[in-house]
Order: sequence, then structure tokens, then C-alpha cells
Amino acid sequence: MSSTAPIADDPPAPEPAPEPDPPAPSLAALRARLDSLDDALHDLLMRRAEVVGEVARLAARGKVAFRPGREADIIRRLLARHAGALPKRALPRIWREMFAATISMQGPLAVSVCEPEPGIGFVACAREHFGALTPLRSHVSPARALSEVSGGAATAAVLPLPQEEEPAATAWWTMLLRRDEPQLHVVARLPFWAPRSEGAPQVQALVVCAAPPDASQRDRSLLGFDLPPEMSRARLSAACTAAGLAPSAMILRRDAVAQTAQCLIEVEGYVTEDDPRLAALAESALRPAVLGAYAVPVDGEGA
Repeated sequence: MSSTAPIADDPPAPEPAPEPDPPAPSLAALRARLDSLDDALHDLLMRRAEVVGEVARLAARGKVAFRPGREADIIRRLLARHAGALPKRALPRIWREMFAATISMQGPLAVSVCEPEPGIGFVACAREHFGALTPLRSHVSPARALSEVSGGAATAAVLPLPQEEEPAATAWWTMLLRRDEPQLHVVARLPFWAPRSEGAPQVQALVVCAAPPDASQRDRSLLGFDLPPEMSRARLSAACTAAGLAPSAMILRRDAVAQTAQCLIEVEGYVTEDDPRLAALAESALRPAVLGAYAVPVDGEGA
């Protein structure tokens, strides 16, 4: 019986030669791409300014263009969608300058700052938030800074965060309890973003404006009370909590001469004068004044 030789497989097809790597772009080509991107960014900035102008025309005349709640939500949204090598902390700086420029398009923008001691950091904090070109005026007295807002010489005042043991002359929040005209409100807290870079101002401040705050997606509100001198912290805290306004912070000041007490509390959320919880407090003989609200600052990792 004869054997049959196995049929050999066809030889494998030769592999195609690898494609040569594309030549690396030259430095001149990369710079040209950057120039093109800069032009595109500039075009968008100019288009954004046109839309801001349309918004200004639709807004009520005389209305303050400063909208810190809206600005806070824009920065939060951008930080949430951000990706890539550009550090997150750069976004608030870029947009803060843009906000300042577009606010000044809609009317004069000037800021009065309470700087109790030279170089303590409040002017730097205000400059960081309101932009490099915004006019700033510094005053040792918080009353002077507030008077510029009341008189229309400044759009906003930047003031030190209230402290428990501060002297009466610096407890500026008690002036807001008078409900003078124009009525002043806390509208923002500074700084708005963290972590803080080395050399950045480390102070904490509140911003006061002659217009009510605008709500953001996450806020805290400040309520002020004129109280009988015998009112205790525990009693006030219990009454507020029962009304659904549990204090997250409280400052209580007693004036032995005037036989009165004044209190500042901070609560979660955006509270307005018609909030039904305030009516519940009024039933317990407590009549709080809404002193304002602020967007809760962001503190993201990698910012």
C-alpha cells in the first residue's frame, strides 16, 4: 500500500511593514496651534460679553449686578466637569477675573475693605475674589466700610468673620440688626475655594451688599436676634431647633449697660423673611432678622 506525502501549508504572508511614526510637530507648529486656540478663546470671551450686555438690558434698572450665588454655581459646575492637566484651582481665578469684568460692564464696581491692621490679609482676600482691576478702598473701621456701601460709594464691603469675644466696635453684624435703609445683607463668604496656595491670604471674611443675596445650590443663612438679657444659649438653641432652624454656629453678646443681648446664628439652607419657620420662632416671642446668606465655599481635592 503506497503512502501519500502530506500537503505542505502555504507559507505565511509577510507582515506589512510598520507605518512610520508621524513626524513630531515642530515648535513653530505648536505655537501656531496655541495662537489659534487663543483666538478662539478670545472670540468666546467677546461673545460672552455680548450676552452679558443682553442680560443687563433685560435686568431691572438700578439692580446690583453682583450675583455671588449665581457665580458660585458656575464655578461649582465647572469644577465638577473639569478634566485634564490644567489644575482645578486655576478655574476660579480665571472666572473670578471674568466675573469682575462683566459686572463692571453693567455699572460701577468698587469694594470697601475693613483691614483692621496693615497687611493682615483682607485687602489681599478681596483682591483675589474681586479681580485685579476692581477699585478697592481700605478702612480700619468696619463701620466706615459699611457706610460706603450704604452711601453708594461702594458696591460691597469685605469684613472680618464675626468672632465671639470681639469688642463692640468691631461687632459689625449688630449694625445690620438696625434694618436701616438701604438694608444691608451678607451675600458671600471669602475665600470661596480651597485648598489655599502658599502665600495666599488665610483670613476668613463675609461680603455685605445693599441688595439681598441670591440663592445657590448650597447655602448657609445668618439670623440675628435682639434678646432679653436673661436669654440663655441653650434656650435659644432649643427654640431654633424646634422651629427647624438648628444653629450650626452661634455668637451671643450681652450689654450689661443697656440690659440687652444680641445673637447671631448660622443655619443650613437659604432662609428668606417669609420662611414659615421664622413665624414659628415669632410665636415663642423670638423675632429673628434675616441678615443674609452665602454660598458654601468649595473645598475639593486637587483644586
